[in-house]
Amino acid sequence: MLLRSIVIFFFAIMVSGAAQAATILVWGDSLSAGYGLRAKQDWPTLLQTRLEREGFRHTVINGSVSGETSSGGRSRLPAALDRHEPDLLILELGANDGLRGLPPRLLAENLAAMIEAARSRGTRVLLVGMQMPPNYGPAYTRRFEQTFADVAREHEVPLVPFLLDGFGDRHELFQADGIHPTAEAQKLIVDTVWKRLAPMLKG
Repeated sequence: MLLRSIVIFFFAIMVSGAAQAATILVWGDSLSAGYGLRAKQDWPTLLQTRLEREGFRHTVINGSVSGETSSGGRSRLPAALDRHEPDLLILELGANDGLRGLPPRLLAENLAAMIEAARSRGTRVLLVGMQMPPNYGPAYTRRFEQTFADVAREHEVPLVPFLLDGFGDRHELFQADGIHPTAEAQKLIVDTVWKRLAPMLKG
């Protein structure tokens, strides 16, 4: 009888622990895919380490693809949501839309569609914003940046205003192409994302 009680006790602990585990799906482009970095240097991998250090039992899945646009991410997302069933989606797409000069209106439509696709499956969303360099012209750069804020407000999701916040003008933290952050910059990205992500983990 005692042995049976012990087995039931530990089984209950295991079930309780499993119930607390959650999945975070990072859905981005080369800025999240670790372009130009060695394995495990990308910020989603460092986020996994941060979660473990902070005592969270979440698993980070990096579904990011270098060169991805918001249209491509939109078409791929439903299958990924069904496959991974994430509790949280970190949506980091749009930089390649901007670099190609695509209409911010199209970006807004795609971001909104991805947010709704996630919500329809019970997945919460953290939207990550991006900015364009000034050589794209003040009108386009303003509209592009504002798109993320507008979508976040309209769909009532938390927003990281700028993935590269705090070091976007520090050339030494970018690779030779001037676009992709170095390994040293990845921990700064984690800090930026963490500010908005941490409250969602406790909610």
